[in-house]
Amino acid sequence: MNPRVLLCVLSVVVLMPLVAHAESGSLFPDEAPVIARLLDDGIAAEAVGFAAGAEARYCWAARLGSVEGQYRLGRFYQTHPRPGVGSTVATTLLSFAAQRGHLAAQRRLAGRAPGRIDTPACFEQPLDLAVIKTLGRVISRHEVQRYVAALPVGRRSHAQMVQRLAPRFGVDPRFALAIVRNESGFDPSARSPRNAMGLMQLIPETAKRFDVVDAFDPEQNIRGGLAYLRWLLDKFEGDIARTAAAYNAGEGVVMRYGGVPPYPETREYVERVLGFYRATRHVAPG
Repeated sequence: MNPRVLLCVLSVVVLMPLVAHAESGSLFPDEAPVIARLLDDGIAAEAVGFAAGAEARYCWAARLGSVEGQYRLGRFYQTHPRPGVGSTVATTLLSFAAQRGHLAAQRRLAGRAPGRIDTPACFEQPLDLAVIKTLGRVISRHEVQRYVAALPVGRRSHAQMVQRLAPRFGVDPRFALAIVRNESGFDPSARSPRNAMGLMQLIPETAKRFDVVDAFDPEQNIRGGLAYLRWLLDKFEGDIARTAAAYNAGEGVVMRYGGVPPYPETREYVERVLGFYRATRHVAPG
């Protein structure tokens, strides 16, 4: 067997027992946490037109044995031709996914089988997640609209509510989306083991502080979360990293450390917010 194919098969066996964190807010809750994160970020990168970032993350997920990753990477190569990547690579990846029951991959293959096994060059490269970087300029509204339009219908309606309400609190809708995407993946029924609730994952103390009676009511939750974001933006003078860190870990922790605290979860959270928003300073709506 081709060693690269064997790597995919062995990875499936290793990763199957893993499950996603309940509070990850991923669109792929049945995947292992690291794979769910790669797929989420790959979709976000593809939606905003960042092909290299999408390819890298889909490739990671595929190499780690994810059937969704194999499908996404195969479809990506079909729709985004890359230098040195032949059509047989896309067909091979879709075939891997189709053989493991992925219906969309089966439809894309339409009965075609690869003439030969041909895996992408990225399978041989070092795994480097430092592809999507903060660009210093906020993500464009057009790119955000493409991202929102690609969401499932139910989640899309909640993302649109965030966009509509955020300016009323003086919060850039793009920043608010970055927060909600990380907190719940636009799921209004989300509840974390720490009792954070709803779309913006309000803990009971924060809900009470900002007059939220029902934290599972989407509009109440969003309004409370936006009011808190506005308060944090004022406190940290529009600094996106410190504001996001405070939303995740609490403003007291950020003040105590004088910036983003050395907690792996919080640092990863901040990186994901910056990776979506792209700018380090808040841009006032309008």
